[in-house]
Amino acid sequence: MDGNPGDVACEPEGGAVKGVFRLFGEGDELYAEMIRSVRAATQRIFLASYILAADEVGTELLDELMKQSRHGLDVRIHVDALGSSGVLTRQHWRQLRAAGVRLQRFHRWSWRQPMRYNRRDHRKLLVIDGETAYIGGFNIHREGSRRFYGPQRWRDMHVCINGPLAAEADALFDAFWCGHPDWSPQSHTIGDSRITPNTTRACRIQLRCSIKDQLAGASDKIWLATPYFVPDRGLRKQLALAARRGVDVRILTTEKTDSTPAQWAARAIYGELLEHGVRIFEYTPRLLHSKVLLVDDAWGSIGTANFDYRSLFINYELTLISTNEALNGQLRNEFVTDLQDASEITGIAWKHRGFIKAVYDTLGLLLRKWL
Repeated sequence: MDGNPGDVACEPEGGAVKGVFRLFGEGDELYAEMIRSVRAATQRIFLASYILAADEVGTELLDELMKQSRHGLDVRIHVDALGSSGVLTRQHWRQLRAAGVRLQRFHRWSWRQPMRYNRRDHRKLLVIDGETAYIGGFNIHREGSRRFYGPQRWRDMHVCINGPLAAEADALFDAFWCGHPDWSPQSHTIGDSRITPNTTRACRIQLRCSIKDQLAGASDKIWLATPYFVPDRGLRKQLALAARRGVDVRILTTEKTDSTPAQWAARAIYGELLEHGVRIFEYTPRLLHSKVLLVDDAWGSIGTANFDYRSLFINYELTLISTNEALNGQLRNEFVTDLQDASEITGIAWKHRGFIKAVYDTLGLLLRKWL
């Protein structure tokens, strides 16, 4: 899909701030809007990104952040140590610190705590003055840009939000920065939406529980877009049960991938779901990286979490969950458009895919909790 940002305005109009969204499906437009927001900041700028690359895309944003820091704004950058390894060098860190930018790297390698390296900060979040926030699947790197990466740029989705939801995102960033990754606000819903971490003090699998409840209650449709489709047994069961009771269950994942073992694991469960009536599609033009779930016409989510073990049980994620009719309507339109560029996997063809491919799929499934 090569669509433009959605018609739902990000900037509040007439003083309204609740339920105001703007959807982005092109990285160049998203990055330009992010820079515009950074330039308009007057107090603080918080940026979290799993991948923050000092390439053509990242350098422009980093330059603006350093300018604002030199002007006295509170500028903080939180990156994942693994995700940004090699693309944000020590030289870049020195430049940012010299400009007054405050920096943190999440879970750097430690011989004393080697297992914590497996738990990553997978969030992608930019918050401006606690009033405007950007959340979704886009990392800060050239792979999201048609201008620099070309027609094969990754297919992704991001949303801009304003008002109380942005203030909540601001608080979530600050808590994580201060070493409280399981903190969540007392008020879970603002208007028709909420920002949900996947893990909180009260529940280590909060996002998964929310998803499972929605799948169990679905009556019309379950449409899921994810690049890494490796659900646990409980979620697979809910997808199968939904399809068996007549719900239109469609899984849109990617043919092109940056993680072949994860694709093996996904394909290992295709047969099981196809037998129950779940429809599975693989997006073919480029790598699909968006993370969207739609249940019936009243519930939708967009954020950083994939539909796999790592996002739902291990990593730190942020997801916008909303019953906003305009936003979910746009997400449905994007999903339908992407389906037109996808190939459907049929049960008969899948049974005859070959012995070697089946072996690889089984290997991926065995490794599913480590991918």
